[in-house]
Amino acid sequence: MKHIPEHLQTLVGQAVKRIDTPALVIDLDAMDRNIERMARFAQQHGVLWRPHAKLHKSAHIAHLLEHAGACGHCVQKVSEAEALAQGGITNIFISNEVISQTKLARVAALARALNAQGGRLALAVDCEEGITRLARALQDAQAGDAAMDVLVEINVGQNRCGAEPGEAALGLAQAIAAQPTLRFAGLQAYHGGAQHLRSAEERKTAIEQVLKLVNRTRHEFDRAGLAIPLITGAGTGTMVNEAASGIYGEIQPGSFLFMDADYAANQRDPAQPLFEHALYVKTQVMSLSGDHAVCDAGHKAHAIDSGLPKLHALPPENALRFANGGDEHGVLHPDADAGNHSGWLPALGESLWLIPGHCDPTVNLHDHLIGVRGGRLKGVVERIFTVDGRGALT
Repeated sequence: MKHIPEHLQTLVGQAVKRIDTPALVIDLDAMDRNIERMARFAQQHGVLWRPHAKLHKSAHIAHLLEHAGACGHCVQKVSEAEALAQGGITNIFISNEVISQTKLARVAALARALNAQGGRLALAVDCEEGITRLARALQDAQAGDAAMDVLVEINVGQNRCGAEPGEAALGLAQAIAAQPTLRFAGLQAYHGGAQHLRSAEERKTAIEQVLKLVNRTRHEFDRAGLAIPLITGAGTGTMVNEAASGIYGEIQPGSFLFMDADYAANQRDPAQPLFEHALYVKTQVMSLSGDHAVCDAGHKAHAIDSGLPKLHALPPENALRFANGGDEHGVLHPDADAGNHSGWLPALGESLWLIPGHCDPTVNLHDHLIGVRGGRLKGVVERIFTVDGRGALT
């Protein structure tokens, strides 16, 4: 795991006001409540939960989730899996396709290492060539007697990766079963595009279509006499639908842990647990002009692919509007539409809290997460988390 520099280590036990800016901060009380609610939700619905580590990229946080009942972890990149494994995580599903022989050699080496620890590495595939290449890599690495778990990803509406549901998926499962180094472990059926459909009804309708495609695939497997050990998928936005379907045995939400401004724009499904904002960028006013203020958190501190961040818990609620100020700056304007007709601005040096538009890539911009307990105003720093998978792109 990555090194924590001394200036951050000395923050532990200090007041929140001592955190320099810009910094990525976790409200640990809110995060703990989110974890508790997710664990309870999964238990009530009789499903496993395998949270997606592409959100937090931290082996320490992954251990916290396992302690709360998570069955393992999803990642999207081989290097993310390697980072978690170096931190002692042993049950990992790379819920993505890997075709490069260089990467597959790393997959084989990691599978061998995790098998030796009594762990498990699984991988998604969506074509026969991917199956053949993976089997060859495992043979070349002499990865041992234990076969590697492989799940067939089916395209359930995202139109990104995934085999066609039905016969095509069955053919891939049969190809996996024919390889002595591989074991067919189930179907990956995740619709990422449905997660941010704004109304609960839209999300429900989208997942109803997903379930039709999954059932069509199940029918083909039944006809062929091939069992599907597991159907996995779902995200924070739609998990109430997959969990209630009786079809999914495992769900893969990630953003529930921290939440973000984009998820906050969704209409909440009444069946969904109430997940709180737990991730903030702490920033400070560094310049004042006549009609605006400037803070020190620009694009390098928060991702903007899903929109600009929202200002949180200002004394006059929603009194300011955050505008794009470039890499290093955010520009704060009085928001007359929110009732700030007086032109109120924060003082020079005042601390502000931003809710990122998109939590996953925001975390990837930081080396460390600062965990605080007791609130962002009067709390104290409890621990520093390393972002072990930062920059894990391969």
